[in-house]
Amino acid sequence: MKKKLILFGLLLPLALYPQKKDKVDKRDDFYIIRNDSLTIPLDEVVVIDKRSFDSDKERRYYFWYYKKVHRAYPFATLASEKLSEINEELEGIKSKRKRKKHIKKIQKYMEGEFADQLKKLTRTEGRILIKLVHRQTGETMYELIKDYRSGWQAFWYNSTAKMFRLSLKKEYEPDEIALDFIIEDILQRSYINGTLEEQEPKLDIDYLQLLDQWKDIEVQEVISEYIDKYMK
Repeated sequence: MKKKLILFGLLLPLALYPQKKDKVDKRDDFYIIRNDSLTIPLDEVVVIDKRSFDSDKERRYYFWYYKKVHRAYPFATLASEKLSEINEELEGIKSKRKRKKHIKKIQKYMEGEFADQLKKLTRTEGRILIKLVHRQTGETMYELIKDYRSGWQAFWYNSTAKMFRLSLKKEYEPDEIALDFIIEDILQRSYINGTLEEQEPKLDIDYLQLLDQWKDIEVQEVISEYIDKYMK
C-alpha cells in the first residue's frame, strides 16, 4: 500500500554560411559578423547521447523513476517562484507585525491551494520533491518551514515525516548521491526534449561534469537499492 506524503529543445544552432570570407569576433555570447548588419545571439546548446539501457528491465526502472520526477518537479518550481514573490513582497514591509500577518496570509493560500494535491503524492514522489525543493530554492524544506513558520513547527513536521521514512533536511547532492544524479539526468533530458520547462536552480550544477563522473552508473542497481531500502 502506498503511503502518501503530507507536506508542503534540443534547439539546433543556426549555421551561417557566408559567401565571402568575413572577419568574426566573439564577444560574450554574441558572434559579430563584419560586413553584415546582423548581430545574432546564440543560445548555448547541450548535445548529449541518447541514454542506452542494458535490458528492458533497466529501461522500466528508469522510466518508473522518470514519471516520479515529472510528478514532483512542478511543485518544486512553484515553491521557488512563490518564495521569490514572498521575499520581494516582504522587502517592502518594514513592520514586524505586518510581515508576520502577510506570511500567515501566504501560508493559508499555499496550504489551501496545494495541500490536496500534495497529499496525492506517493512516498517516492515526496522524497524527490524534498530534494528538488532544495535544488530550486537553495534551502532544504526544513529550513524553509523554519524560516516561514517556526523552529518548533519545523521540528514537528520533520518528526512526522520520519514516520514515513522521509527527512525534510535532505539536500540535493547529484555529485555525491547516485540517485540524485539520476534525477538530474532525467531533468536535463526532459528540458531538451521539451517535456519539462526549465527553471534555473539555485544550486551550482555542472551537468556535463556529472555525466562524466557517473558514466558507469548502473541505473537498475541504484533504483533497486532504493526500492529495497525504502519501499519494502
